[in-house]
Amino acid sequence: MKNRDIPASAEDTAVAVLGWLANEPDMLSRFLALSGIQPGQLRGAVQDPGFLAGMLDFLMQHEPTLMAFCEATETKPEVVVAAYHHYVRPGLDSGEF
Repeated sequence: MKNRDIPASAEDTAVAVLGWLANEPDMLSRFLALSGIQPGQLRGAVQDPGFLAGMLDFLMQHEPTLMAFCEATETKPEVVVAAYHHYVRPGLDSGEF
């Protein structure tokens, strides 16, 4: 995934995150530990919007991880933010509408 000037679909972005994590053993281990998902469940989990939301949230909650993904894939952070907002709708107490 290169040159993300054209907005990607939220699903494409989330799948790209999974691909990146698969090539980053330390990050993948951290994601698995935080999410509670087992390595054998990853392939099937891609079909679950909640899993995709969790993966994007993993990036959004740690700026160095977000920036590492963006640098490695030449994805603009705004693309990840848009995908995140697609899957994770703001709550009533967020101040966002």
